[in-house]
Amino acid sequence: MPRPVFNQERCKGCGLCTKACAKGIVVLSNKFNSKGYRPATCSDESKCVGCLLCAKTCPDLVIEIHK
Repeated sequence: MPRPVFNQERCKGCGLCTKACAKGIVVLSNKFNSKGYRPATCSDESKCVGCLLCAKTCPDLVIEIHK
């Protein structure tokens, strides 16, 4: 089962990955990272299909999909 992993400290909260996610499970967190950004996170890992759209869209290489 694929599992998205986010580097929370690297994320700038641009939201591109949230728009790219076909399942709508990539969202911006309500918490802030140390740089003051709301980083992306996954709301329900069990729904991830491992399509990599979020990871390919991210300009900062924040997301990895672990299988």
